[in-house]
Amino acid sequence: MNDIMVIGIAGGTGSGKTTITNQIKERLGSEVTVVTHDNYYRAHHEMTYEERTLLNYDHPDAYETELLVEHLAALKRGEAVEVPVYDFSIYDRTDKTTTVEPSRVIIVEGIVIFAHPALRDLLDVKVYVDCDADVRILRRLMRDVKERGRSLDSVVNQYLSTVKPMHEAFVEPSKRYADVIIPTGGQNLVALDMLVDRIRTHLRQ
Repeated sequence: MNDIMVIGIAGGTGSGKTTITNQIKERLGSEVTVVTHDNYYRAHHEMTYEERTLLNYDHPDAYETELLVEHLAALKRGEAVEVPVYDFSIYDRTDKTTTVEPSRVIIVEGIVIFAHPALRDLLDVKVYVDCDADVRILRRLMRDVKERGRSLDSVVNQYLSTVKPMHEAFVEPSKRYADVIIPTGGQNLVALDMLVDRIRTHLRQ
């Protein structure tokens, strides 16, 4: 498959990456394939549940990014890939995979996707979703408690011990690699419209 556009959407936890991605997907449907970096968290079957909860999941090394790079290269060649399935409730990768088919536009979403040079090189358009830290932590609290079955204390402890320092060390500095910075996340409809128009232009070519 030729002339595939790969768009990277990065930004801090709770910044609105998924909202932007979902809105693009809703508008363009099957023309867009979405790959999430979170599915590539490394497997830790050898650890107990308690040990897994203590790992740093916001450092770039927490991800098997080399596998994502392989999969993106395959998708760009027009080949389907088997993407891992990660279960946030058990802090571990499952034994299941999801078949992802290539399309003219591939969106890769994740907090540290710009921090990995080999992955960054595969991205044709790099978008950084920016958002105030207080808004991001509130969104993360809501998501992790409601959707991922986490306790309030565990979310707060994780944010203070790893999420915030890793954001400052890896996520925020990666903003300099972005082609486009979207302030106020998924609420920025002007930026979303411009991004969708850019994708539609590519699809018409």
